[in-house]
Amino acid sequence: MVSETKTPFSPTTNFSNYFTTRIFSDVAGDVTIVVDGDSFLLHKFPLVSRCGKIRKMVADAKDSNISKLELLNLPGGPQTFELAMKFCYGINFEITTGNVAALRCAADCLEMTENYREENLIARTEVYLNDVVLQSLDKSVEVLSTCEMLPPIAEELEIPSRCVEAIAMNACKAQLVLGLSRLHCGSESSELKGTCLEWWVEDLSILRLDYYQRVISALGRIGVRPDTIVASLIHYSQASFKGIGKCKIWNPARMKLNSGTVDNDQRTVVETIVSLMPTEKSSSIPLSFLFGMLRMAIMLDAALECRLELERKIAFRLEMVSLDDLLIPSVRTADSLFDVDTVHRILINFLQRIEDEENEDCGYLSEGFGSPDHGSLLKVGQLIDGYLAEIATDPYLTLQKFIAMVEILPQYARVIDDGLYRAIDIYLKAHPMLTEHDCKKLCKFVDCQKLSQEACNHAAQNDRLPVQMVVQVLYFEQVRLKSALSGSSGDGFLSQKISSGVPSAAMSPRDNYASLRGENRELKLEISRMRVRLSELEKEQMFMKQGMMGKSGNGKTFLTSLSKGIGRFGIFGGPVGGNRQKPGRKSRRSEGKTGRSLRHSVS
Repeated sequence: MVSETKTPFSPTTNFSNYFTTRIFSDVAGDVTIVVDGDSFLLHKFPLVSRCGKIRKMVADAKDSNISKLELLNLPGGPQTFELAMKFCYGINFEITTGNVAALRCAADCLEMTENYREENLIARTEVYLNDVVLQSLDKSVEVLSTCEMLPPIAEELEIPSRCVEAIAMNACKAQLVLGLSRLHCGSESSELKGTCLEWWVEDLSILRLDYYQRVISALGRIGVRPDTIVASLIHYSQASFKGIGKCKIWNPARMKLNSGTVDNDQRTVVETIVSLMPTEKSSSIPLSFLFGMLRMAIMLDAALECRLELERKIAFRLEMVSLDDLLIPSVRTADSLFDVDTVHRILINFLQRIEDEENEDCGYLSEGFGSPDHGSLLKVGQLIDGYLAEIATDPYLTLQKFIAMVEILPQYARVIDDGLYRAIDIYLKAHPMLTEHDCKKLCKFVDCQKLSQEACNHAAQNDRLPVQMVVQVLYFEQVRLKSALSGSSGDGFLSQKISSGVPSAAMSPRDNYASLRGENRELKLEISRMRVRLSELEKEQMFMKQGMMGKSGNGKTFLTSLSKGIGRFGIFGGPVGGNRQKPGRKSRRSEGKTGRSLRHSVS
């Protein structure tokens, strides 16, 4: 820096008057220099002794008594030129992170090199940059932010590039220091980590998007941890979208997006942040952040590859997603209330990931009872059933979209079909104008053998279901009841599954393995269903014991008590009535138009 002593110079004081009256009161100024409309009355001798450009302008002038010069497009404008002239006159001032970049560019334009005077302004600013700015992360960020208002000469002098590399190097050093602190402090490591992340993440949020993109790329290239980069991306996005209310994100159909500069800038921010997200599968990007960016991308109509990338990242951890995250509102008012297409694509990506992981595994251990892929698939099956129940209440949701969401999951993704049955029942209730053919088309996805006793009891008296499905439910309930009375536990079905799983000698080894894997998956699901049946039978046994103790001697048979117990409770509503005659299709349609809640189906 030139000097640590600040000059008592008031911002309101005219620069030319200051020099002529306070320093050179006995010598009148002999040249006026105009910089962006501001005039400065100066003296040629101190200027030409340090500024090569002004020396050449004076020398090239035809009139030796030239009294006016003009400098165009000087970096930093009149304020920076004023500091440069102070330097020429030997007046003390302080070089800071706020003015060093502009001074360095202005000194280059004025050609204030060592050829005219030792320790000229270029050398002084370079010393400050190298010894002060580039040794500190926060000072490098401050100088980089000032380069946003400078002309392209700043890039030619590599000031932004040097600041970017300095930020990356100092962030890496801070990361190493944090690691040593965690080893030394043990349990306090999480607190230290949070403190370390807080100070420099907030600093980066002041950068312009293009500079921020360069910094994050440098951080990833030099080896900064992905979770640190993710923390910075979250903070930068929060700062960028601070003016967008939450209501705009959750109710985009009510807002009218403008095609102006603001929307374009926000769209660019979303696309850039998504492109900067770590690509490692192990990176822990918060799902709430991914869904928030996805909603912003949809609302701002971001590029297709940006939205697809977010969907792929979400699909990689779909089993950890909550139901509220999937309820993405649709931005088209004429379409359904929820963005079903986006969720459908996410689910396709998830199933593709499961299939790829299964193909990569050459052994049979992955198909065991503790298979992580199978457990994830069952969790996603429950999640999608809940999602179907939520979107089923949408009166604008077409049957085609609803069926597309229903049929995309394979059968082995559900141990029981209670959730699917509930979602279909809600859809039938919310759409009473469906034809008999559409109802059959929708209800065929429910496997009546995979319904619990409570669901079967509800379905047997559900007027919205086709007659064929009701008959199937009653038949399988009769078979189940007969098996329970005879003491059979489904061993015949299980043995049939095992015997049908013998591979054919004419099949290739790859087909044999695929067939065995499919049979193994079906057997696992059958065992899971048997466990559910066993639990239900235990509950019914306890219920019958209590009933016989309370009504012993009333002459009721075992079968009568069991049938009464089956019809006592229902998970889809309150107590279900007894013998009630089924109304016709028209009465069922009119019943669906009543004001009962669509979220919980009650016959």
